[in-house]
Amino acid sequence: MEELLKSLEEKIVNVTNINELNELKAEYLGKKGSISALSSKMGELSIEEKKTYGMKLNEIRTKAESLIEEKRKAMEKAILDEKLAKESIDISLPATKVTAGSPNILEKVIEEVEELFMSMGYDVVDGPEVEEDRYNFELLNIPKGHAARDAQDTFYLKDDEILLRSQTSGVQARVMLAHEGKEPIRMICPGKTYRRDDDDATHSHQFMQIEGLLVDTEDISLCDLKGTFETAAKKLFGNDTTTRFRPSYYQFTEPSVEMDISCFNCKGKGCNICKQTGWITVGGAGMVHPNVLNMCGYDANKWHGFAFGFGAERLAMLKYGVNDLRAFYNVDLREVKNFDRREEN
Repeated sequence: MEELLKSLEEKIVNVTNINELNELKAEYLGKKGSISALSSKMGELSIEEKKTYGMKLNEIRTKAESLIEEKRKAMEKAILDEKLAKESIDISLPATKVTAGSPNILEKVIEEVEELFMSMGYDVVDGPEVEEDRYNFELLNIPKGHAARDAQDTFYLKDDEILLRSQTSGVQARVMLAHEGKEPIRMICPGKTYRRDDDDATHSHQFMQIEGLLVDTEDISLCDLKGTFETAAKKLFGNDTTTRFRPSYYQFTEPSVEMDISCFNCKGKGCNICKQTGWITVGGAGMVHPNVLNMCGYDANKWHGFAFGFGAERLAMLKYGVNDLRAFYNVDLREVKNFDRREEN
């Protein structure tokens, strides 16, 4: 065994290429190689001799494999060094342009609204998209069979009890119940909502909604709601934006209003965007209905508040001049790259 290992060491010094090294490996370590052939002599030995012989044979085999592997690495390094010495890289060539992505503009609008209301003392709260009918409708003063449900017909998962929420107002009901009518609330709840609606340029079966709620023992009025809305409108659409309220109807607020902003395109003069009215509706709001307060654990004789809601897509369409809601969910880079820009301060 030692003589075989010594002869391998002598021969490996003279190897000049990988092919010769492979041939040398086959000569010693192949199935019919010299070292492998020594295994056939195991049958001629006693049990005690086999242990010693086997250990020595494994030691020689390991050393032979190490010699060959070291030689291979040295040869491969020499080949690479020679190649690098002969070749040169032109580092003056321009780099390949890597296209950078950008946040979805819906997320940008939602984050902007969140930051605004957090600066006003509001909490951002999340809730389940798979909701109970109780939170989505009943606690919001919309009992079963009420006509107001038609406008929010959604997708039911289990009979008429489990559904995909048609509004994020259910989160408001959950928060009020959690506070047990003892603490004031300032919160907004952005998130996905679902309704049975046609998918076209201005509608989708799934859309993002941003709702807000304020409840306190102070004398909260529509004036406070108007001031809050005006602050948000100027932040989103510019300081020259004016706002107005129009009477409306929602089952969970009383009185209820539509929230309008002056048309950013014509500055109130009238154009195709505002349908010649000079105003654009961006959301709905109102004072929290006493029934909602009472059902959610707040004494309506002591506690007052207001609620409001925006469609995130609606805000983004107005803010960025998008005329097709489906663009927000498109994966065509030619379309979404238009929004890949830095916001102006």
